[in-house]
Amino acid sequence: MSNRQDRLGRLLRPSSIAFVGGKEATEAICQCRKSGYQGDIWPVHPKKTEVDGFRCFASLADLPRAPDAAFLGVNRVLTIDLVRQLSAMGAGGAVCYASGFKEAIAETGNGADLQEELIEAAGAMPFLGPNCYGCINYLDGALLWPDQHGGRAVEGGVAVLTQSSNIAINLTMQTRGLPVAYVLTAGNQAQCGLSDLASAALDDPRVTVLGLHIEGFDDLAAFEEMVLKARTRSVPVVVLKMGRSEVAQALTVSHTASLAGSDALADAFLARLGAARVFSVPAFLETLKLLHVHGPLAGTSIASMSCSGGEASLMADSAEGRAVSFRPLLEEDVVRVKKTLNDMVAVANPLDYHTFIWGDEDKLAATFTAMMQNGFDLSLLVLDFPRLDRCDDSDWELAVRALARASIASGGKAAVLATMPENLPEERSLALLDAGLAPLLGIDDAYAAIEAAAMIGAVWRTPPAERVLLPQNAFVGQVPGADDDTRSLNELDAKAALRAYGVPVPRGQSVASEEEAVSIFRQFDGPCVLKALRADLVHKSDVGGVTLGLQTEDELKAAFQAMAHLSDCFLLEEMASDPVAELIIGVSRDAQFGLHLVIGAGGILVELLKDSRSLLLPVTRAEIIEVLQSLRSAPLLCGYRGKGAVDLDDVADVALAIADYAMAHHESLLELDVNPLIVRPAGQGCVAVDAVLRDRVL
Repeated sequence: MSNRQDRLGRLLRPSSIAFVGGKEATEAICQCRKSGYQGDIWPVHPKKTEVDGFRCFASLADLPRAPDAAFLGVNRVLTIDLVRQLSAMGAGGAVCYASGFKEAIAETGNGADLQEELIEAAGAMPFLGPNCYGCINYLDGALLWPDQHGGRAVEGGVAVLTQSSNIAINLTMQTRGLPVAYVLTAGNQAQCGLSDLASAALDDPRVTVLGLHIEGFDDLAAFEEMVLKARTRSVPVVVLKMGRSEVAQALTVSHTASLAGSDALADAFLARLGAARVFSVPAFLETLKLLHVHGPLAGTSIASMSCSGGEASLMADSAEGRAVSFRPLLEEDVVRVKKTLNDMVAVANPLDYHTFIWGDEDKLAATFTAMMQNGFDLSLLVLDFPRLDRCDDSDWELAVRALARASIASGGKAAVLATMPENLPEERSLALLDAGLAPLLGIDDAYAAIEAAAMIGAVWRTPPAERVLLPQNAFVGQVPGADDDTRSLNELDAKAALRAYGVPVPRGQSVASEEEAVSIFRQFDGPCVLKALRADLVHKSDVGGVTLGLQTEDELKAAFQAMAHLSDCFLLEEMASDPVAELIIGVSRDAQFGLHLVIGAGGILVELLKDSRSLLLPVTRAEIIEVLQSLRSAPLLCGYRGKGAVDLDDVADVALAIADYAMAHHESLLELDVNPLIVRPAGQGCVAVDAVLRDRVL
């Protein structure tokens, strides 16, 4: 991938551009000219002598030299021939605007063949698309772009990448003050995926943040490498991922696979890498803006300052259920802030500083400084500007100057937050950027941006995670179903396999007759459990294949007789005692992401509660404990109704043992469940009372 990234540099930062075609090529020339591009512009058309004031060449062969970049605004058949010519003459790369390739198989019937022919024609020369608008370089004014756009020249800023050309256009039209350095579209990603483009953009030191709108990952290994490269260059990565879908897995027999959808795995993948995921376009833009100004945050401790009690309450209420926190002020902090305000002001966080100091820049600066000296990760000045067509905003400008002074005096990071996006005009946002203040629009989107920036900061403070164990060989792109060479172990064999890796299981034995069951029962202490022992009988309790709490021989005999029709072999086990909680810990295989660990609330309510998290392999103890603490059912692990709290390290030991088994059998394992894992009070450990294991016969 690295060679392609190096070659992409010529295409993204060209000193010469050839524009081939009619209407679209002419429009791209116009956009490039209007942007102030200083390189060579070479129109190519067999019947024209001049385009938009530039000399036109009849063919590529007539150009003065091989261009660094070429925009091909012609049909798909001509596109292939032109790409072949460009590659042969040593061009830097091309944008293939034409559609009708792989995305149009249903309409044309041969789109996939044409796409392969296009790839072959390009050889080592990189190209974007096909079926894409191309790329915009606002840093150098180089636009290979056949349409209008809303961007402007910048000296540094974010790189925005997307598969969708229309969304790319929409993003250039934002009026939020976001400085955009690059807009890159990938189209079909026939040769160059978003990961390649993002990595090439990282080679430009003027790029401050990467923002990716993606429908699906082009290449997980390449994406992982790109994000790690971004981290080494201190460039945060923000992802707006669409396309939520279910796991592509046939014949799911375990609870685990039903819990871990592909979207949950995408979350786990991004979180592992420290790429922040957001879920709306406004949150995407606000996150990019905050990171551009302040970079990753140390945490989510924030301060709010406004001259209205209503705004202070709105800020506090909107934070409910979010990771952001309004840290209470210490007594000495209250005293310091109080000295700058009227005695009638109640000092707190969020702070309503009233209107006593409004219009006085020095007093506002003193209050803001005193508040920001409390070491918040980000301080917010809530400020909705008035309409300029009817009102005067000079006092608001004064408040902004006071905040800028306070930020310098305190060394704290600050932002101006407009509760309504329309109340912070673009020109004001640009001025805030120049002052080192982040202009944020909308409370919820601002909070999402703060959470994302803090998440990146937290990951960057830890060593990079091990590379994800991605699918290999026969598992790439598919998961075997029932008709493949797969097998399911019965519960006894599954437990024996896991016990060898350190997973604690109850004492038990298989029995084939009522008499044998009674004989084994006499050797056990306490209540027992009888289960039908069949590999294909996964959810045994649904068909009466499990009887719990057997305390007498008569109860055992009755249970044996009741389920005799289900199997000719049974499992008799000692029953786990003193449970505090029931968990599920399992492993499933996804066609794209490979093996992943699932941890969640277990037992009979596993699918009903759907309280689970997924982790890609390999995993660490710290990751497992963080997941356990994040579950909605986590309070159960702390003890309730007189039950003792559990030791999370005991649970982590089991999860790590299961992960070790999965890693050791990654070439064959399809899925396994431990459900429920009975978690007992600290010092008593855990016990896996049921296990399902399915693998592939190699």
